Amino acid sequence: MVFASLEFLTLFLPLFFALYLVTPQNYRNHTLLVGSWLFYAWWTPKFLLLIIALTILAWGAAILIDRARDEKIKTRLMAATIVLNLVSLVWYKYTNMVVASLNTMLTGRQMPVIPWENLMLPIGLSFTVLHAISYIVDVRRKTVPAQYSFISFSAYMAMFPHLIAGPIVRYKVIDRELRERVFSFDQFTLGARRFMIGFSMKVLIADTLSPLVALVFGLKHPGFYDAWVGCIAYTLQLYFDFAGYSAMAIGLGLMLGFRFEENFNHPYLAVSIQDFWRRWHMTLSSWLRDYLYISLGGNRHGQTRTYVNLMLTMAIGGLWHGGDNWNYLIWGFIHGAALCCDRAFTQRGWSMPDFASRTLTLLAVMFAWTIFRAAGFDNALTMWSGQLGLNGMAIGDEVILALRPSILLTFALGLVCVLYPATRIAKRGGLGIMSWSMIWPVMTFTYAVIVLAGQKAIPFLYFQF
Repeated sequence: MVFASLEFLTLFLPLFFALYLVTPQNYRNHTLLVGSWLFYAWWTPKFLLLIIALTILAWGAAILIDRARDEKIKTRLMAATIVLNLVSLVWYKYTNMVVASLNTMLTGRQMPVIPWENLMLPIGLSFTVLHAISYIVDVRRKTVPAQYSFISFSAYMAMFPHLIAGPIVRYKVIDRELRERVFSFDQFTLGARRFMIGFSMKVLIADTLSPLVALVFGLKHPGFYDAWVGCIAYTLQLYFDFAGYSAMAIGLGLMLGFRFEENFNHPYLAVSIQDFWRRWHMTLSSWLRDYLYISLGGNRHGQTRTYVNLMLTMAIGGLWHGGDNWNYLIWGFIHGAALCCDRAFTQRGWSMPDFASRTLTLLAVMFAWTIFRAAGFDNALTMWSGQLGLNGMAIGDEVILALRPSILLTFALGLVCVLYPATRIAKRGGLGIMSWSMIWPVMTFTYAVIVLAGQKAIPFLYFQF
């Protein structure tokens, strides 16, 4: 089940909130947990057992770490828990690709292949693992207390707003709200507004661009204009899809009484690649910084080590994203190299006008998005060749036919929203039902629901990561 679906809007959400609002305050975590597990099981019940197992592992390990007196035992418990979480992630993400590579090699040598049935990647596993690791590390660092209530901790891990695709919510952010939160009509209204804006971003912009992106990235020899139309369309699609999901998740959190951290802040207006990562998927960026980059040594051991740490951090970030091919790893290396160049550039005191730096940063990001979206490395090379004009300049007939008025209007709307903060909370006029800050989200949401009713729900791009 996805947020941008009629079954979620008309069945799950109203039933869940009806039960949640009548549940006594002391038992709302129970309702939240049961509702979240049902939400996850709606997709594939068997993988709910995996999520529960990882939850039990993190919950039990944190208690053992809290009770242990020997610091070495604490560290070993933390390390063992992290390894087990990573093993589960690597198993589901990379086993298929490793076996396929081995079978290709064996076939070339005319040897028997390994009998194998492809594993399905459980939805939300990547985010579940990051939540578990950050919690265990924070308990070991004594920056958060161990949660002895299994219900409360499980509600944190399985909370349906962030379970599938984030934002990554660190335990310390909602520790107090897990223990005590009060329903507020104003906060519920604010959350509903954020949810409606995110829903409209997903359905009206991201989903409208999806067929065009699929068409261009499926071309055998895209020309210069083909490739750039596809790349720009994907750049907008990915942003409005993922930022739309994050807005919906943050909105649902507010409706439940939780305040999640923001996940996007106009990333395509960044003045440098470092600034881009301060604005794009901010909860992942801060996670990689605090639990990986700093743990590797950060910038404390000289320039060479700093560059190595940057490359490793982004490469591992790329591996976290992928599994069916090596494109995501290459994407991570591209961003790692860009961060190293950016650091070297600024440390020498060089600078350039804002417009030039923003343009260069956006081009680098879009160049990397090409391989992020491509079906394989060969497909990425084909698209890059088109972007460089190596396949000619003409735009293909298929692309011309796809650029119907609704697509062009969506392009324009997407660009306007990128340049103007569509999710900005109105500072004037309040959030009353009749205020403009509520009327226009309701109008766009209503239209988005009508559009959704006439088409099949399209999963989020980060739905199965």
